[in-house]
Amino acid sequence: MKIAITGLNATDNPGPGVPVIRSILHSEEFKGEIIGLIYDSLEPGIYMKDIADKCYLIPYPSSGLDSLFSRIVHIHEKEQIDLIIPTLDSELFGFIKIKDKLEAIGIKTFVPTFDQLNFRAKDKLFDFCSQHNIKVPKNILINSMQDMYTIPQNFSYPVVVKGIFYDAYIVNNFEEAMTAFHKMRAKWGYPIIVQEFVKGTEFNVVALGDGTGNTVGAVSMRKLYITDKGKGWAGITIDDPNLLEISYKLIKELKWKSGMELEYMKSADSGEYYLLEINPRFPAWVYLAPEAGQNLPYALVKLAFNQHVENFKNFKTGIIFVRSSWDLITDISKFEEIAVKGEFVL
Repeated sequence: MKIAITGLNATDNPGPGVPVIRSILHSEEFKGEIIGLIYDSLEPGIYMKDIADKCYLIPYPSSGLDSLFSRIVHIHEKEQIDLIIPTLDSELFGFIKIKDKLEAIGIKTFVPTFDQLNFRAKDKLFDFCSQHNIKVPKNILINSMQDMYTIPQNFSYPVVVKGIFYDAYIVNNFEEAMTAFHKMRAKWGYPIIVQEFVKGTEFNVVALGDGTGNTVGAVSMRKLYITDKGKGWAGITIDDPNLLEISYKLIKELKWKSGMELEYMKSADSGEYYLLEINPRFPAWVYLAPEAGQNLPYALVKLAFNQHVENFKNFKTGIIFVRSSWDLITDISKFEEIAVKGEFVL
């Protein structure tokens, strides 16, 4: 079996690709090769030992679907890929659009539908959660600079300013809000989301849905350390039935198909959970799940091949992950190989 996986950019804002690969390799059942699909010749996952057997450059989503599919066909002719697992938010729409074409040449995927992506999008999440009685911070959509002047009518500071795909800033006044607005507009465009700030403790859930409303597995954790970019740099698995019940309900209502991450804030005032975001792919901390007893990425592989997967019933609590920085040393010839040829074989 050959599985191609994207998102090998293991930087200070890491992609999920490397931990998804580690999770698959963690399974004693897996016998095959891992192929890294990369966007840049300096993605750290390329140079890590025992991660990807081969790596191939693919065009950025902005290059268009024809370029992406053509490149995958070229790689497939050489490698005979069985499954592609895209792990980045920004590429999911593209892979969903070419899903049928990939299936036609023998490449399987296990990705959400367009409707599922749209319902969980940051600009649609408030309406979806309100409709299903799930607590979510109030938000407004910003589609012009003029809209920023409506913030005092709707919120008290601090508020959270979010990009449509990534990034979020907690701002304490209008001047800080405008600075965040300009950064988001330049990087991600419109709409920009302004969200009510809920003071409390952050919790996350990594989960896998089979597309019928069933939750194959879910592991919850509390963030122990958060970077200035809001990324969890350390966390611990916890058992909270209320948190998991909300997650099961979301997966059931969405009939979610694929991996996902649910981000919550537990209010310091009420003790209730507020859903902040639904990320439509496994998170960068997903390797905590197999270490806690639920190998969700490998379960996704089995689902993609229509194999029966038993629901995970429980997981170990008190399992901690701590992210680290590690210098990878390589020879310039390896860098040149990927930069010039667009492919790299370990």
